[in-house]
Amino acid sequence: MQDLRVGSGPTPKIGDTVVVDWDGYTIGYYGRIFEARNKTKGGSFEGGDKDFFKFRVGSQEVIPAFEEAITGIALGGIRRIIVPPELGYPDYDYDKKGPRPTTFSGQRALSFVLRNQGLIDKTLLFDIELLKIIPN
Repeated sequence: MQDLRVGSGPTPKIGDTVVVDWDGYTIGYYGRIFEARNKTKGGSFEGGDKDFFKFRVGSQEVIPAFEEAITGIALGGIRRIIVPPELGYPDYDYDKKGPRPTTFSGQRALSFVLRNQGLIDKTLLFDIELLKIIPN
């Protein structure tokens, strides 16, 4: 875990809802990106944050590594995590726990790596930016 940018705001607590933007890469498969931060998302940020990824801390809606990464990150911070398969998607299925790629091509790239029975390394890399904390 590495902080690419240290935030200066509060940190989320269990039960808070967080709004994040994230990048996802398949490390073992040519570093293919399957989700990109800062891509165009419909609507303005105020009142229109439904296009960003949102989850409740402690709810187990997301993979363990993602949950762990958001703990202790300050508002405005960006954190990079390397995710070994055992802390990644259960049963190699992104429909069971988030975060889920928002584009078809991203879903296809991630699915290819996760479901591949061969020797492809299923280690993933995420950059997570904490945009907003909604208190419980």
